[in-house]
Amino acid sequence: MAEGGKENLPGGRQGIIPINIEDEMRGAYIDYSMSVIISRALPDVRDGLKPVHRRILYGMLELGVNYNKPYKKSARIVGEVLGKYHPHGDSAVYDSMVRMAQEWSLRYTLVDGQGNFGSVDGDSPAAMRYTEARLRRLAEELLADINKNTIDYQPNFDDSLKEPTVLPAKIPNLLVNGASGIAVGMATNMAPHNLSQVIDGTIAYIDDNEITIADLMKHVTAPDFPTGGIIYGYTGVKEALETGRGRVVMRARADFETTKTGKEQIIVTEIPYMVNKASMIEKTAALVNEKKIEGISDIRDESDRTGMRIVYDLKKDAIPNIVLNHLYKYTQLQSSFGVNNIALVKGRPQTLNLKDLIRYFVDHRHEVVVRRTQFELEEAERRAHILQGYLIALDNLDEVIELIRNSRDPEVARVDLMKKFDLSEIQAKAILEMRLQRLTGLEREKIVKEYEEVMLLITDLKDILDNKGRRMEIIKTELTEIKDRYGDERRTEIVHSADDLTIEDMIPNEEMVITISHEGYVKRTPLTEYRTQSRGGVGSKGVSTKQDDFTEHLFVASTHNYLLIFTEFGKVFWKKVYAIPEGTKTSKGRAVQNLINIEPGDKVRAVINVDNLTDEEYINNNFVMMCTENGIIKKTTLEAYSRPRQNGINAITVRDGDKLLEVKLTNGKNHIVIAKRMGKAIHFNESDVRSMGRMASGVRGVTLEGDEDKVVGMVCISREDANLLVVSEKGFGKRSSIEDYRITKRGGKGVKTINVTEKTGKLVAIKEVIDSDGLMIINKSGITIRMEVEDLRVMGRATQGVKLIRLNENDAISSVEKIEKIEVHEDEHQGDDASESNASEDDKEEKE
Repeated sequence: MAEGGKENLPGGRQGIIPINIEDEMRGAYIDYSMSVIISRALPDVRDGLKPVHRRILYGMLELGVNYNKPYKKSARIVGEVLGKYHPHGDSAVYDSMVRMAQEWSLRYTLVDGQGNFGSVDGDSPAAMRYTEARLRRLAEELLADINKNTIDYQPNFDDSLKEPTVLPAKIPNLLVNGASGIAVGMATNMAPHNLSQVIDGTIAYIDDNEITIADLMKHVTAPDFPTGGIIYGYTGVKEALETGRGRVVMRARADFETTKTGKEQIIVTEIPYMVNKASMIEKTAALVNEKKIEGISDIRDESDRTGMRIVYDLKKDAIPNIVLNHLYKYTQLQSSFGVNNIALVKGRPQTLNLKDLIRYFVDHRHEVVVRRTQFELEEAERRAHILQGYLIALDNLDEVIELIRNSRDPEVARVDLMKKFDLSEIQAKAILEMRLQRLTGLEREKIVKEYEEVMLLITDLKDILDNKGRRMEIIKTELTEIKDRYGDERRTEIVHSADDLTIEDMIPNEEMVITISHEGYVKRTPLTEYRTQSRGGVGSKGVSTKQDDFTEHLFVASTHNYLLIFTEFGKVFWKKVYAIPEGTKTSKGRAVQNLINIEPGDKVRAVINVDNLTDEEYINNNFVMMCTENGIIKKTTLEAYSRPRQNGINAITVRDGDKLLEVKLTNGKNHIVIAKRMGKAIHFNESDVRSMGRMASGVRGVTLEGDEDKVVGMVCISREDANLLVVSEKGFGKRSSIEDYRITKRGGKGVKTINVTEKTGKLVAIKEVIDSDGLMIINKSGITIRMEVEDLRVMGRATQGVKLIRLNENDAISSVEKIEKIEVHEDEHQGDDASESNASEDDKEEKE
């Protein structure tokens, strides 16, 4: 050994043990994090308290500041807790005690504070030397029976005292008051609930341990916040109760009032939980000044000791509902509570649902009842033992008195009593300590009666210990007493939002006309708004558009259908028809960019109706057929498009200089007809096109002739009695038999489908039609005309056709769609005369 007792190590180091710093830091950090998790930040699932709160309540009990005793200075209480149990800063203890006294922080306060304990405006409480406190009566229910060996104790920080590891907790405090805390690597944020509802749910669980969470939610419907307000939407609540995690949307309670002068006001009387009222008003005023919220002329806080009242004065032209919705959107009048039910279960953090929380509380109460009953049984047996000794002494009174009188000292008397009357040491001691007045006849009767009562009590206590059903009944009885004494009505109202309900159940399955304009405005309109007109009519005003905008897509769909929206760049988006904004025939609609995340410069080119995207057989046996302007065609199974993302997915890889033009839903056995701008069309079997992957670019469908030639449309022939309808840009159209178009291989130039002249203009549309179909024709100025296909007779494919719609100079047809025939009234302004005159003109044109 070296001098000083230090061992000489190589390299001149003395008494140094080399360790790996990584291992040391890992170990030290794990120890620290476990300490934070278990001893600071997370509540125990049994009593719902963190160590600091438990120590405060226990310290106040030890100090004797019960609910029916005088208040004591907060500094005195804090000192008691600091010195005995909680070796941290005084502010940590005082702040925790203050929060337990604030009615806007805890649903059921546990501390009765006297003095300034802060405010909902975020004002700080007075210093602890100025305030006073005592326990609430409800807090004493958490501490009840603590001295009956119901819980375990542990040494305090210096091993000089014992402190409880948990409180007996007659109330399910974790559910009732909630908790929040940030540990290391995890956090908890548990919402408060209504005591009456929680107790009803707990009793329901005791009655049936197999009860489902859905059935428990009939009792515990939702969180119940101390500040009241409104829970808006039930989806997040349901998730939180079922899984332990969810987002609860809270709204302020607001009403509309009108002053004597006629000024309209929004009056807020309850705000969301944990919102600072003063800060919220200040931020709202800033938003009003910045013109981010319109329609508010003044904001005042008229709250007083009778309750909260925030007044928003509205400008003359403001609509209260719209202003309130803006307040909900931009201010803390609407906020959310992120539920994260993490609590300590046997020292380990766990995420707990509603049933878990109730189950662990009931298990805890059961253990408390067992230990309390065992304690009371031992006490009763001890008392019975002493009373037995009294009765023996009274039965042998003269001998006992004689023996005691002749004994030299109490110790000799005790030993002699034990020997002579076969008594235990405890009994002999009790007899020696018995007062002479107990020897009277009346007192003897009292002892006999007490002994009988104690023996009955012992029998009862043993029955409780032997019978779990009785123990559960005791828990239920105690819970019912708690509910009767402290239960109250819910403060927070539940309002179901649109998201909670099955939308299909609320929206009738109606036929809608979907219109998408050239500049990307979309809307849906009930089909019944469109009136049938005779062929050649002038038409009725259909869509109010900007001067350079016009309707590009128009089709009919049911409100419950899915829409697959395809864009020029080859992307596809998913939308339900009912999610498309509804508008009138003349309304503009909403920009499609507000409904789907379409890229800048992209535009909608085709939309297909799909009945169902979840039926495996349906999506695997139907195909999406796509055609581009340059005549490229591609077929892919519908299944590949059954899971679109919010930002869309690629439907086809579009080559440079090309764009997606038409998309159709097919069954794999159809015939395909592709028409070109210069008046030709090609007819081939769908089976000529093999199915490809989503990212493929496709194969040649038709060959273009000249720079001006482009594909104008593609149809999939699926009906045997169908004809082909073609329409030119100057309003000429006709229908021809499909048999007139011979079947060829894909990729050819096609055959003539309409005789394109300067009078007819170039081809703009091709449709598959039957007699029962209707037609909707729209020109670029927004005029629509509806007519029936049966009014058009079948002609040869090479003819010019007849005039379908009269156009103003410089106008042209932009869109043609077929619709199912629906019986609606004819336009009042179009009579038979007009029909006949138009028909005669058409006959002349057809002969030409």
